[in-house]
Amino acid sequence: MESIRVMLVDDHALVRMGFRLLLQATDDIEVAAEAGTGEEACRRYAEVRPDVVLLDISMPGIGGLDTLARLLAKDSAARVLMLSAHEDTIHPTRAIQAGALGYLTKRGAPEELIGAIRRVAGGKTFIEPAIAQEMAVARTSGGGSPVDVLTAREFQVFIALAQGHSANSIAQTMSLSPSTVGTHLYNIKQKLGAANSAELTLIAIRYGLIHA
Repeated sequence: MESIRVMLVDDHALVRMGFRLLLQATDDIEVAAEAGTGEEACRRYAEVRPDVVLLDISMPGIGGLDTLARLLAKDSAARVLMLSAHEDTIHPTRAIQAGALGYLTKRGAPEELIGAIRRVAGGKTFIEPAIAQEMAVARTSGGGSPVDVLTAREFQVFIALAQGHSANSIAQTMSLSPSTVGTHLYNIKQKLGAANSAELTLIAIRYGLIHA
């Protein structure tokens, strides 16, 4: 049986090393490549053609969601398992809506990660059970977040702003014009009822999207 070839994408070298050691201990999974940024992952994907991309959702540069979009634009059949330190329901919802096949938090057990990789490699969806339950409860109770009204690009700009990045740095990182970022910022404030960046940060903290 052929091994499942995985590309590890995380900006922390120690994290990648830990995953590599874990996966090398299995009989059916091999690490075919590593990348420290989304830009590098997009460049290397075509040459490596991994069966599964294990992709950190929060990275410097273009970030996990934008990397996901670019990978799917290159290959609509790309199988991506998002990995995150976030335990809210908004990030996994965004990731699955954007085309990821799986979502797992970094608190997950090693065997859960291995099982998730195998499932995603088979073209099946995997969402960490605890997160999936919270998502279901939010849907049935109507307890969604006001952030749900943002578009995918607005959500990315919102998170970057909430983390303290300037409009100019966001424009450069996301390859957008400053005026486009300004338009996104205006729309975000209108949709969320926020007067300034400080209030955006408070909203992000309140819904567990960033840590205080």
